[in-house]
Amino acid sequence: MNILLLGSGGRESAFAWKIAQSPKCSKLFIAPGNAGTPQYGTNVDIKATDFEGVKAFVLENDINLVLVGPEEPLVKGIHDFFLADEQLKNVPVIGPQAEGAQLEGSKDFSKAFMQRHNIPAAASKTFTRDTLQEGFQYLATAGLPIVLKADGLAAGKGVLICTTLEEAQLELTEMLTHAKFGDASSKVVIEQFLQGIELSVFVMTDGKNYKILPEAKDYKRIGEGDTGLNTGGMGSVSPVPFADDAFMQKVEERVIIPTVEGLQKENIDYKGFIFIGLMNCEGEPYVIEYNCRMGDPETESVMPRIESDFVDLLIGVAEGNLNEKELKISDKVAATVMIVSGGYPGDYLKNKVITGTENVHESKVFHAGTSIDGDNVITSGGRVIAVSTLQDNIFNALQQVTADASRIYFDGMYFRRDIGFDLL
Repeated sequence: MNILLLGSGGRESAFAWKIAQSPKCSKLFIAPGNAGTPQYGTNVDIKATDFEGVKAFVLENDINLVLVGPEEPLVKGIHDFFLADEQLKNVPVIGPQAEGAQLEGSKDFSKAFMQRHNIPAAASKTFTRDTLQEGFQYLATAGLPIVLKADGLAAGKGVLICTTLEEAQLELTEMLTHAKFGDASSKVVIEQFLQGIELSVFVMTDGKNYKILPEAKDYKRIGEGDTGLNTGGMGSVSPVPFADDAFMQKVEERVIIPTVEGLQKENIDYKGFIFIGLMNCEGEPYVIEYNCRMGDPETESVMPRIESDFVDLLIGVAEGNLNEKELKISDKVAATVMIVSGGYPGDYLKNKVITGTENVHESKVFHAGTSIDGDNVITSGGRVIAVSTLQDNIFNALQQVTADASRIYFDGMYFRRDIGFDLL
């Protein structure tokens, strides 16, 4: 079958690598892709949000399945666009329709969904510009630290943890009245701060049946020892040692089953991935957030651990018979280190020539923010390359991936050398 993968990051590179291994894939196209994806398929110069451009390409190239990597096209309704089009409606799209994508597209929607289906989560309340004074009253009684979340998509930057009441009041004002995160913060969710260890759980669903993919832990802070600014993710590890069978049984019973059944009860036809950001609070799982797609850089640790045919699983999602498909997961440990541009997550350097990727043999090099300039591969994003390895144990995986990240070079590059050390 001919497959079109939408997106251009490290997540899409890992998807492309996995899809290209399947005998069921005849041709793979990646739109727009990056400098690394041509080794798995053909890059196409179409943005993932250019629905008309995607339509024309799908029809011209006899595409049999579309896998949507990032959240933006899903929240904007690419799946609905296909279903509403006579020529496209029979081409399966892996990724929810706009209504289901609201699990990520609106924090207010997702919190209300959790409350309706008794899914354990932090206590919260939503406020708008008109209810700012009520927001101040809520803050005064809520306890510290406190979390403020922009309701809409804010490219991973719309979450603030405030340690004083004054800071929380100031930030709430900035978000609601001065549009600190643009339209995304026209509503703000004020949420109780949960103490514990975070992890990411990934579910693939055809709307009725589901498979639980390998879980992962990602590292958001730019600095070693989890210090400094939040980023899109500096690395990840899978499996997560504290997510043992007893904990994962709680996650399945209290979170995954009520989520999948809740979507069905609300007649939300959901075909794709549900990324559940969880907090392990003394052995009890609480949902921090949902995302309507796979995580990045977690996908770069999850895909290497999937031993079964990934395309066969995608077909199961499309055809509604995911329960009949095999999901085989490796017992080995995957670790991913993200190499970023100098200055990231602030203003970062661009157009730096990347060398040394050919020296990496024991890990996979997944391109993210890269492009081609003549004979050179250059940096074009903040997160440039994800290096992922699969080894027998966590110690070997962390040693190998750190050594291999060091073999790559570009001016101003930086990566964390302590990813996963807290799990040793």
